[in-house]
Amino acid sequence: MHGLMSKRIVVVTGGSSGVGQATALLLAREGWHVAIVGRREAALQQTIQRAGPLASQILACPADITNPEAVEHLQRKVIGLFETVHVLVNSAGTNTPRRSLAEVSYGNYQHMLETNLTGAYLCVQAFLPGMRKQRAGTIVNVVSDAAKQASAKAGPAYVVSKFGLAGLTQSINAEERANGIRACSVFPGDIDTPLLNLRPQPPSPEARQLMLQPEDVAECIALAIRLPPRAVVEEILVRPR
Repeated sequence: MHGLMSKRIVVVTGGSSGVGQATALLLAREGWHVAIVGRREAALQQTIQRAGPLASQILACPADITNPEAVEHLQRKVIGLFETVHVLVNSAGTNTPRRSLAEVSYGNYQHMLETNLTGAYLCVQAFLPGMRKQRAGTIVNVVSDAAKQASAKAGPAYVVSKFGLAGLTQSINAEERANGIRACSVFPGDIDTPLLNLRPQPPSPEARQLMLQPEDVAECIALAIRLPPRAVVEEILVRPR
């Protein structure tokens, strides 16, 4: 990985599966060097293996993004190797089978907020100083169409966390556009990812085939990144046809 300081660098959370994995693989194909973040190194290594001949462009960074100290260590590791980060994609997220107002426990509620919202906030705060210094940067937050209209299917804790994530995106644009930094919220509808297995009644294989695929959402993320720095797509709402 010599000479990486002249390369385009992106950090992708939730990089071991689903949208995060698809995004990492897509951006690697487009010439990016990708630091993928997740709790389990073995799962991150599976993403790297899927990259085939582009595996050398992807770096596994195991970290618990809900832990401020772990995120600080992540930032030092990435900056120490790459010197800078041009793009941050917050794709990590979770839910729980017992998700209704009548069932969700405080512990599960807190865990979802920490993973879906606080983790993204910590990563944003970790990499914003470098983006301010270079006066350029793109942050993409993978939200959910549950942040456009609450639904019982998603559950209140998930909805609260995703509404908050959309607000974080708006705050970045409100405060940081003068520093050359832009942010985009991607609001996907149902996606065929492992997160579906956490539904009280997981959908059938036939239903999953009609949903968005992770690669579809990755293309939306790439669109927000590819645009010239003078332009910002603040929101993308994408649903199964």
